[in-house]
Amino acid sequence: MGDVKQSARQIVDAVGGVENIAAATHCVTRLRFVLIDESKVDQEVLDQIDVVKGSFSTNGQFQVVIGQGTVNKVYAELVKETGVGESTKDEVKKASEKNMNPLQRAVKTLADIFIPILPAIVTAGLLMGINNILTAQGIFFSKSIVEVYPQWADLANMINLIAGTAFTFLPALIGWSAVKRFGGNPLLGIVLGVMLVHPDLLNAWGYGAAEQSGEIPVWNLFGLEVQKVGYQGQVLPILLASYLLAKIELFLTKRTPEGIQLLVVAPITLLVTGFASFIVIGPITFAIGNVLTSGLIAVFGKFAILGGLLYGGLYAALVITGMHHTFLAVDLQLIGSKLGGTFLWPMLALSNIAQGSAALAMMFILKDEKQKGLSLTSGISAYLGITEPALFGVNLRYRFPFVIAMISSGLAGMYISSQGVLASSVGVGGVPGIFSIMSQYWGAFAIGMAIVLVVPFAGTYAYAKLKQK
Repeated sequence: MGDVKQSARQIVDAVGGVENIAAATHCVTRLRFVLIDESKVDQEVLDQIDVVKGSFSTNGQFQVVIGQGTVNKVYAELVKETGVGESTKDEVKKASEKNMNPLQRAVKTLADIFIPILPAIVTAGLLMGINNILTAQGIFFSKSIVEVYPQWADLANMINLIAGTAFTFLPALIGWSAVKRFGGNPLLGIVLGVMLVHPDLLNAWGYGAAEQSGEIPVWNLFGLEVQKVGYQGQVLPILLASYLLAKIELFLTKRTPEGIQLLVVAPITLLVTGFASFIVIGPITFAIGNVLTSGLIAVFGKFAILGGLLYGGLYAALVITGMHHTFLAVDLQLIGSKLGGTFLWPMLALSNIAQGSAALAMMFILKDEKQKGLSLTSGISAYLGITEPALFGVNLRYRFPFVIAMISSGLAGMYISSQGVLASSVGVGGVPGIFSIMSQYWGAFAIGMAIVLVVPFAGTYAYAKLKQK
């Protein structure tokens, strides 16, 4: 415990002292500071503290990577020993917004909305992978497992139902998180999301066929025809509708006597937001989303190799800026489109693996025992989809492993993009990510994995040995 106390004090001193800390909290692996002046951070001293595995600044927060479990103890001692007031994550986020420009605030808003629903989406992706193993042809036999062993068919069907629920009711998940982020009642957000995928509506995936046959159902509102269409797999409609719902609810709550709020606020809020969603927000954002998705698909269709090189190579840089969170919305939009899958997420998984391979190579190069141990554990962590320790604790610290990993993931991205690799869902962004890949692309993705397992490791090791000569 004495070491933890000392580490906490050393960290506070290294970030500029108590007087430089506006707010502090922690997450699973990191201390999160809002600093008054980040230029006062003594990076060299901070890097020498035993428990510190790396640090970085993003979205107005200075974050110190400690590691799971240990970070809780360090934070508790930091609060107790230094007098720094314990803050909630929301308080720290609000404080950090003062240091952000408009673009950073927009990125942070999307991150705040999508990060809380990631466990449900990732779990669905893993379960879909299991279903793919059971139902895809040509994996173990020329037929699928359920065709060879029919007794497994109902099990596969149940797994598919469980896996598909998160994507079928995706607007409800986003509605809950978005309305909560915008300050409204998250339960109303759930109702709003379920409303947009109500079974009485035409399923969004059948919209194209219904449009061609001229059989799109409509409501006739006193002469105004409104398409009776659902928004399955759509991201933009629920985001805008959630924002409107939260603002209307807050407006009414402030102006309605407390005794009748239950009878007035929620009914009016849902009614107004519902009409606006089906009449204005839904149709407009549905069209915008389709145009953006079609444009992205067309660009990658014509320039797949270039797109793979850029996105695959630069993804790790996006992680540093925090802008990678915005692409989760794009992934989900692609999965809900006619394409039925995303070509971006597979490159994310390969980028994470590449950073892990580069970090593992450093274990055989570094002499310091602490750094060797960090390289091993952070490399394994990156293989399992958690890249912060590898990125900020090892690769960025020595620069060349980070660059070599980016080049390697760019090469792998070029290859899998040229092969048209698609993921049917968003899963674990590392080696287990192969289970989220559509089974017909497993071979191509496996080659991409081989590239990011071997090339970053060999390249990092060889470059370091040349530097030592």
